[in-house]
Amino acid sequence: MNTQPASTLVDWSASPLDREVVLARVINADRVSVCQAWTDPDQIVKWFGPDGFVCKTYDIDIRTGGLWRFDMIGPDGTCYSNRMDFVRVEAPYRIEAIHGQDAEDPDRFRMLVTFDQQQNGNTVVTLRQLHPTPERRELVVGFGAVEFGGQTLGKLADHVVG
Repeated sequence: MNTQPASTLVDWSASPLDREVVLARVINADRVSVCQAWTDPDQIVKWFGPDGFVCKTYDIDIRTGGLWRFDMIGPDGTCYSNRMDFVRVEAPYRIEAIHGQDAEDPDRFRMLVTFDQQQNGNTVVTLRQLHPTPERRELVVGFGAVEFGGQTLGKLADHVVG
């Protein structure tokens, strides 16, 4: 169980590899545009989630101290409750949040999204998840978190470039 309070920042340079999932994608767009797709409530709901999933938002305030409560609805109609508490939003550089089903979810994980502008104008988006235990990390990897995360970053790229 992750007992660390939401207001405490993670030292990402020291995070244990056995609890971490890391995804990256190069997007053919500038850092500001890519980050805006994450921080603009009107944009994030259009692309967030794996292929075939849509978001139904209840509350959205993407800023330090804000939160996003939403359901991700799968292609088969299954509804997955989600809540992101934003620990740090430093546009256009990084977003750090705690992501789970609700505020009491013992399996909530820390998420860090960074936006690295390249000299050629592209942006490298890196999404890091720090799970509460190695066992939880293995479970989410087993049910497809890497594949689904890759699809989500693909939808982001399509949204920004399209």
